[in-house]
Amino acid sequence: MFGELRRSWTEARPVDRIAYRIGAALIVSGAFHFGVWVISGDAWDGPVSWRKATTFGLSFGLTLITVVWVSSFLCLSSRERKVLIGTFAAVCTLETALVTMQVWRGTPSHFNQETTFDTAVSRALAAGGAVIVIVIATLTVMSFRANPTVERRMRLALRMGFIALDLSLLIGAAMIVEGVTQVYAGNQHEAYEVAGFLKPGHAATMHGILILPALAWLTSFTGWPESRRDAFVHIGVAGYALFAVAIIIDSFSGLGAIAYVVAGLGGLLLLGAGVLTIAAVIRASSVARAGGLTNRS
Repeated sequence: MFGELRRSWTEARPVDRIAYRIGAALIVSGAFHFGVWVISGDAWDGPVSWRKATTFGLSFGLTLITVVWVSSFLCLSSRERKVLIGTFAAVCTLETALVTMQVWRGTPSHFNQETTFDTAVSRALAAGGAVIVIVIATLTVMSFRANPTVERRMRLALRMGFIALDLSLLIGAAMIVEGVTQVYAGNQHEAYEVAGFLKPGHAATMHGILILPALAWLTSFTGWPESRRDAFVHIGVAGYALFAVAIIIDSFSGLGAIAYVVAGLGGLLLLGAGVLTIAAVIRASSVARAGGLTNRS
């Protein structure tokens, strides 16, 4: 398993290595700003809180690294890969940098039209979001290309993961539209509160692109028969879908307890599949090591 991870780096194309480094830098930025928040003692919530620099750094860094990794399973030409990964890395950097800059300036990053400069930043963030939607939508379409070199369960995990990320981006776009509508209606301060009600759905669907392919990837180290590996990935996909859909529905309709019961059941399915898979990986590794020691003795 660790050999596979090393090969992901040693065999990576130059654009992939650059993107991996950028993703790591963004994660470091998010961790640093979390430390700044802890030391400052400021509130976590609010349009100018350190939370934004923290979450944007961590989320964009993790998502960039994830997209680079999962795209290695897609049937992409060298030029397609260079354009898509390069563009995505550049926009992730721009979005995080602009948000972080505004946090340090003590001004909101989104929906802010107080000055000409703030308006330009807000529009640049919106434009960057549109580019991200286009890149991820393109990768989603490409995940449905025939690729017999990739296991069926991984193809399923990739497709469902990209669809979940698409949903997250669409919810984010809806948040921006709702906020901008409030701004043009003269309610700039209300824009931050009105758009915030969609945050749970946005967050719940963002990292399926990592969770589901990682689950499919881990099953390949279990020693299980193909049917069991496929079954566990299907359970994980079903659990994640239940969890995400329930949170999204609650965001829009406010079903409350019912939605969270369904989300909990879905989360338990996904967690159970993941825990059992990891346990099987550890077991298979122990057996392999024991066999190696026996052979050497």
